[in-house]
Amino acid sequence: MCGISGVVGMKDISNALYEGIRSLEYRGYDSCGVALMNRDKITVKKNVGGVEDFFRKENVLRIKSKVGIAHTRWATHGKVTKNNTHPFQSQDGNFAVVHNGIISNYRDLRTQLSREGFKFDSETDTEVIPHLLDKYFKQTRNVETALIKTLHQLEGTFAMAFISSHNPDQIICAKRESPLMLGIADGCMYLGSDFNAFIDYTKNAIVLDDGEFAIISRDSYIVKNYLTRAEVTKPITKIEWDSESSKKGGYPHYMLKEIYEQPQTVTNSLDIQSELLDEVVDMIYKSDHTYLVGVGTTYYVAQYGQYMISSLAREFLPSLSSDEFVSLSNVTKKSLVLAISQSGETYDTLSALKFAHAQGAQTAAIVNVMGSSISRFVDKVILQGSGPEICVISTKAALSQMIILVQIGLKLALKKKVINKQQMNQAMSTLREFPGIIEAILNERSGFIHRIANAHYKMKHWLYLGRGVYYPIALESALKMKEVAYVHAEGMPGGFLKHGTLAMIDNEINSIVFIPPKEDKKLYEATMHCVEEIRARSGFVLGIHFDERGKNKNLFSEELILPKVSPMIAPLLQLVIAQLFAYFTATSLKRDVDKPRSLAKSVTVG
Repeated sequence: MCGISGVVGMKDISNALYEGIRSLEYRGYDSCGVALMNRDKITVKKNVGGVEDFFRKENVLRIKSKVGIAHTRWATHGKVTKNNTHPFQSQDGNFAVVHNGIISNYRDLRTQLSREGFKFDSETDTEVIPHLLDKYFKQTRNVETALIKTLHQLEGTFAMAFISSHNPDQIICAKRESPLMLGIADGCMYLGSDFNAFIDYTKNAIVLDDGEFAIISRDSYIVKNYLTRAEVTKPITKIEWDSESSKKGGYPHYMLKEIYEQPQTVTNSLDIQSELLDEVVDMIYKSDHTYLVGVGTTYYVAQYGQYMISSLAREFLPSLSSDEFVSLSNVTKKSLVLAISQSGETYDTLSALKFAHAQGAQTAAIVNVMGSSISRFVDKVILQGSGPEICVISTKAALSQMIILVQIGLKLALKKKVINKQQMNQAMSTLREFPGIIEAILNERSGFIHRIANAHYKMKHWLYLGRGVYYPIALESALKMKEVAYVHAEGMPGGFLKHGTLAMIDNEINSIVFIPPKEDKKLYEATMHCVEEIRARSGFVLGIHFDERGKNKNLFSEELILPKVSPMIAPLLQLVIAQLFAYFTATSLKRDVDKPRSLAKSVTVG
């Protein structure tokens, strides 16, 4: 939820550091800071605000340096102020530290250090780290030993990096339960919270594991275990993403670009190795019970998977929110936990997997980021191949995960002989047609969606209603509206209406109803009954449906009519519509679409 970038080179590295930390701004954007080594003196610049404004106002690019670290912050401890912005220095100025994660025992450490005469200028947990490094260096006169002693004092999670005037040609970093990786190039070394920090300069990366620290200089690196101090040989990971794919490409926002990338995203998810999906299906088939686990958007993805797998394979796989998994699950050695995470670093989901592993359960995951903590922790990982998703709001990654879960449901159905090979092929053919349908909808319907969003953007309350598999679609769609437009939106099953929610219907609340195709007769009729209940009370209804215009004249206040499609892909097509509706509402309200307030892309703290 914060970004770390570091560069050690033969020439001035200020511009590379700027590009690196700007590429990580989606991870945190409350404030920004840098620490640059100038011979044996550290210069620290920091302030609240975004990366570009900070670098311009502080004239950072004019500071010549060959070694530097940078940080973008998403506030957890302390308000968004200059004093609470990273990097933090030791009192003598010889250490400058940046840190992601949470030091859970920082209050005790802060109290002890204060007694010893150390002064604190911030409210953060991070500031104890430079003081500890300073303390132990003065005792040992060795930077590496000071780091080891410091790490033994820290409880909680961290990805940390620091520079020191005692070792002016190096960056030293360490990791525990928060992502950190090195970028390897000729004559220059890089450090980042993820690959985006250095993908413009090198595609060769080394992913640090928990319990490791690294020392990097311009032409060498060494990785060690910080418990044993033994050197660790690490494989180099080749990054498959193209740096151009993380740039806007002419779109006004990453969110819109990523919505429009969804046809390709779906194609990529359909091209995942069939054998890999078969292996996960086999794990489900052999387990006594399987849990689908995610949090936030991925929890709604898991709920969608629960409905689809139940429908396709007649198998109930309960979906649980990662943060509640320990309280609700009954995991045994015969269980499987299938986790879903875009970043592969989600704290609550990783914690759920660790709990399951401790009970002896098997684990698998669907993630988008290779080399991420979850991808390396589980027994089997499906890398979804959606490419970088820069906007904090997840769109294309979530849709890709849903498509993967549909394929898992179909393969499980085939394995259980609920369907035959011909039915399987027909279903896959339908999925193969989906990218073209999305593309046509984006090209042909976006103007209608924009018009409706612009007409109703001042509405402060929305109900999103769906029945059956359309319920998790309603939940995820409402979340998009909350996240990007800051508008109160509730997703709920249509059947809830007459059990209390109808009392809310008036001219200050609008409803969006996700209506299935008529082929899904019972679900269609039940959903249309919801529409009639709201309209009978003079409530506003935006109907997203597949009927011909005029079939339900005067029933909808506004309507978005979609082309007739298979019931299997109908809810996913409606999700794309809802993503665009949230986007256009946010732009009408002049929200910061790619960087919504109080949110970060990768939530790596609990």
